[in-house]
Amino acid sequence: MSTSKPTENRLWGGRFTGATDPLMDLYNASLPYDKKMFDADLEGTRVYTRGLNKIKLINDEELAAIHNGLDEIKKEWIAGTFEEKAGDEDIHTANERRLGELIGKHIAGKVHTGRSRNDQVVTDMRIFVRQDLEQLLKHLGNFIVSLTKRAREEIDVLMPGYTHLQRAQPIRWAHWLSSYATYFTNDYKRLQQVLERVNECPLGAGALAGHPYGIDRDFLSEELGFSRPIGNSLTAVSDRDFVVETMFWASLFMNHISRFSEDLILYSTAEFGFVQLADAYSTGSSLMPQKKNPDSLELLRGKSGRVFGALSGFLMSTKSIPSTYNKDMQEDKEPLFDTLTTVQHSVLIATGVISTLKINAQRMKGALTMDMLATDLADYLVRKGVPFRETHHISGECVRMAEVSNLSGIDKLSLSQFKEIDSRFESDVMSVFDFEVSVERRTAIGGTAKSAVLDQLSKLESIVNK
Repeated sequence: MSTSKPTENRLWGGRFTGATDPLMDLYNASLPYDKKMFDADLEGTRVYTRGLNKIKLINDEELAAIHNGLDEIKKEWIAGTFEEKAGDEDIHTANERRLGELIGKHIAGKVHTGRSRNDQVVTDMRIFVRQDLEQLLKHLGNFIVSLTKRAREEIDVLMPGYTHLQRAQPIRWAHWLSSYATYFTNDYKRLQQVLERVNECPLGAGALAGHPYGIDRDFLSEELGFSRPIGNSLTAVSDRDFVVETMFWASLFMNHISRFSEDLILYSTAEFGFVQLADAYSTGSSLMPQKKNPDSLELLRGKSGRVFGALSGFLMSTKSIPSTYNKDMQEDKEPLFDTLTTVQHSVLIATGVISTLKINAQRMKGALTMDMLATDLADYLVRKGVPFRETHHISGECVRMAEVSNLSGIDKLSLSQFKEIDSRFESDVMSVFDFEVSVERRTAIGGTAKSAVLDQLSKLESIVNK
């Protein structure tokens, strides 16, 4: 098999005299997907060389030349004119090779003093992931606000609440919106916690054993916007928990977005008819002209599996890695980057869906049936001093009598029929059969009464606004 020629710009090339298999070059390369970290890599080098300048390993003139070169490289990446060359196995190699072309290899060769790709790559990743998660946090906050805003505007709309996908009790549409806003606000708080752990600095740890020239790692950490240096150099270069945790977070979020989507898919069917998606988030059928398919929601539901798979795959890649850095860790970027992109897009799509869909308040109200007030009937007797276990049985007998009497609901039973079942029923029993009264009785924290829902919304908004 033919082999490629050795290239001078490999960061590890001095030990090797032979060429590598060209397929190995392709197999080893990560530039096609890690070049999106170009800015993080350049910023890491900018700060690292300032650290070298502080300990007199780079003089002021060299530092200025390096930084001018880094500025030029950044312009090329932004403009799309950066020329990738054979031997550029990753973004770090590519940037350092280009720096040598711009300012000379003698000066450019100093930027890697005391630094390894082991601490360089994970520094780049932490910077990149931090930036992505900060942006994602803003998008998620906007999504939560879109849910709470809609809930406030449509606070008076009633609908069935479901358990086992069976009509259970009447609730407010705003209560349903608040329930998912609660899930997503918990995701929001968890993401803040993930960001804290992502935001730790590995730079200056070297290959694994630490920095041989006593570089100021607190300085590097502060200048790069990290909260602190990672306290153990072995851990610093090999820790990918921040990748796993980010994908854990993403998986849980996508689980929530999938459930949210499933509800809306059901509610948009002709059988429910509660909501209608905007045309911007729907498609038609290639065969049936009457169809309006909720493709946006189905994609949100489907892409959850993609994110779950990325997490599972990467966990399998890392479960048996010995300390410290091993090349297996290169498998972190593709699943992580794909996960971040998928989640980012999912939040934006979900925000668009919930901001533009129309509701059919009449269909929601029309889906309420009097049998859903059976618990309220039991509560009626509880307020008269009857134990709930007894009232539950009595209410069930009322439902059965309405059925055997071919009545349309328990509200159609006469007072005499109620008294036949239990003498403690009085004429005021008919006040039970009011959906608005039912929801307004549930004023305890978390309930579906208007005051309770508004309180939920205020608390959720305060978390996001803070």
